[in-house]
Amino acid sequence: MATQTKYFGKAMKRVEDPRLIKGIGTYVDDLRLPGLLHVALVRSPYAHARVRRIDTGAAKSISGVVGVFTGADVNEHCGAVPCAASIPDLKSPRHTVLAGDRVYFVGHAVAVVVAENAYVARDAAEAVDVDYEPLPVVTDPEGAIADGSPLTHPDLGTNVAYTSSMIGGDVDDAFRRADRVIRQRMVHQRLTPMPIEPRGCVALYHAGDQTLTLWSSTQVPHLIRTLLPGMISVPENKMRIVAPEVGGGFGAKLNLYIEEALCSHLAMRLGAPVKWIETRRENAAATIHGRDQIGDYEVALANDGRVLGLKARTIADLGSYLQLLTPAIPTLTGLVLTGCYRIPAIRMDIVGVYTHKMATDAYRGAGRPEATYLIERIMDLVADELKMDPIEVRLKNFPQPNEFPFQTASGLQYDSGNYQGALNEAQRLADWNALITARAEARAAGRLFGIGVSTYVEICALGPSKAMPAGGWEWGCVRIEISGKVTVITGATPHGQGQETSFAQIVADRLGVPIEDIVVLHGDTNVAHYGRDTYGSRATVLGGTAIVMCIDRIVAKASTLAAHLLNVPAGDVEFHDGRFVARGTPESSVNWATLAGEAYIAKNLPPGFEPGLEASSFYEPENFTFPFGTHIVAVEIDRETGEVAIVKYVAVDDCGHQVNPLLVEGQVQGGIAHSLGQALFERTVYDENGQLLTGEFMDYPIARAGDIPQYVMGSTVTPSPSNPLGIKGVGEAGTIGATPAIANAVLDALRPLGIKHLELPLTPERVWRAISQHAPVAASS
Repeated sequence: MATQTKYFGKAMKRVEDPRLIKGIGTYVDDLRLPGLLHVALVRSPYAHARVRRIDTGAAKSISGVVGVFTGADVNEHCGAVPCAASIPDLKSPRHTVLAGDRVYFVGHAVAVVVAENAYVARDAAEAVDVDYEPLPVVTDPEGAIADGSPLTHPDLGTNVAYTSSMIGGDVDDAFRRADRVIRQRMVHQRLTPMPIEPRGCVALYHAGDQTLTLWSSTQVPHLIRTLLPGMISVPENKMRIVAPEVGGGFGAKLNLYIEEALCSHLAMRLGAPVKWIETRRENAAATIHGRDQIGDYEVALANDGRVLGLKARTIADLGSYLQLLTPAIPTLTGLVLTGCYRIPAIRMDIVGVYTHKMATDAYRGAGRPEATYLIERIMDLVADELKMDPIEVRLKNFPQPNEFPFQTASGLQYDSGNYQGALNEAQRLADWNALITARAEARAAGRLFGIGVSTYVEICALGPSKAMPAGGWEWGCVRIEISGKVTVITGATPHGQGQETSFAQIVADRLGVPIEDIVVLHGDTNVAHYGRDTYGSRATVLGGTAIVMCIDRIVAKASTLAAHLLNVPAGDVEFHDGRFVARGTPESSVNWATLAGEAYIAKNLPPGFEPGLEASSFYEPENFTFPFGTHIVAVEIDRETGEVAIVKYVAVDDCGHQVNPLLVEGQVQGGIAHSLGQALFERTVYDENGQLLTGEFMDYPIARAGDIPQYVMGSTVTPSPSNPLGIKGVGEAGTIGATPAIANAVLDALRPLGIKHLELPLTPERVWRAISQHAPVAASS
């Protein structure tokens, strides 16, 4: 009997790629519905102003305009934007779909135009005359908590949204016992996610059955289906949300935005389908931003290199209002504050602050990049303080592999880990001794050459429902069709992660069917009835496990039917390679096509056997997963220009078993590209008047093809014990591990000049100024 091809662990190209490469996929803007109307929004050019008057007369008179609406027209029909995060004593402004009598960030929508085509809508939006009375502005989060600061929301009486503290271990004792204490301030700059496809949505209302269909470029169709009814009063069971092809999300599309509610309302109000497509400048101004924390850190050290304790005081700039998870993101930084180190005592104090900017929320990594950056910079600062090797400091503070599951001071339980193994493999791939030699030779010649290391751990597979604001389970369904073909339905919502391929690989192996016989469906709440969607590197771990549970149930049910058809006791049937075989008589067997035909035609079933071969499952995880890895970077800096050139980049990531190594490598490479931007180019800038200065790609540089170095990729495999596949997640690994590795390399190159720390991004100008301001000292290694 031929052995079935094994797919799990095989590097395979994505089955979804051909339609995308050929340009025959369907994105939101590709939708063309009969009678489609187009929406354009009038947005505030002021960061803070009173809206004294809105004159829509000129706009309404333009041929092709169907209607112009203000907050007075629509806000009573649409509820406020929901925030799902629960923070004690949180002060939250009510953010309506259109502004009322006040705007509080540049890009705040004040009116909406509906027209017969997008061009007329845009022209009419420019014809709406809004009389603004400018009000005082605050954009500096530290200034926002100072006495006398302008208030983002005067009715709240303060710019402080919340304060929270996380304490683990005896922090006071750790600092009493310390041989020395080092202190460092770090700024985690605001970033703009900038997916290649901006947001957009199309709403269609069926008046006859009072049902709403909303197509949206979103990561979370199921969460929208849960939350949108509370805004527009359409019941969940009369609402269909569809995420078609999505051109990048990175957390920016992990939200319910005003435009989705507004277009839904307008479709119902006007009795016609309505489309809104975001411009790039709108995307920069009115889609969430990421990061934006200011941290002051204190580290208690023993002279042998052990870190005894860590204190962090963080001011988190939340922007002007709360999106879905805005106040929760800084708390994720605290959860992984210790990184992959045995630090017995921590304290993190967070002050969440409102300013006149767009809201922050989850952006690739969501709080964990900030934690990894700070702890990895601290490890290098510790090494410099103690005149120790940075590798030695890390090894000194790693838990041993046999200490897992490992309890951290923040209350997490790391599932499995071998941090030493990943570090050793990265050093091997980097040819570590040769790098050290190259650095010494470069410095002897007066060149600025540096080596940076980052050893990271992160939280993935978000997560157990008790830790999630809207449930952390995942749902899946597997159906053997009457032909023997297989349909898989997942509540995850892949948008580049490749689960149409990886889920098919899992199913093909476990059912013993050709991968070509499997279809994976997702993103439509009328097909995938339940789900918690895709974010936090959760889809394969949770969604894949839910599918495995379905398969186990189908195989058990099919075994009963096979025993009946083979006329043997149920316990005498074995299943392998897609066939059910009578034990001891391999020539007596049935395949899926035969079983499915019998199961659905239902003329020869065992007593009490329910027809069909389909199962659905909810998977509730008991814990998160904790992938980890080591990134090593070598850089050389041009003294004359401050430009940083990456000489070598090595990434070793451990995400447990890999369903598809090609997909894993793609996710890591994409994540590193994000980090290159954060480390070297990107920052979202508002001036003192709250004007966004980085609203286009001319002003907001992202990594280009020429900026991407050649990667040396590797992996170790430490399976997670928390799920049957032993997998951990990898979608954010590159973004989390890369930024501190790059920064540490640049700072190592500058160390002979006496420069210990610079804030990100390490632009040529910033690096050049630092070089210019520090007199050269004797070369050292």
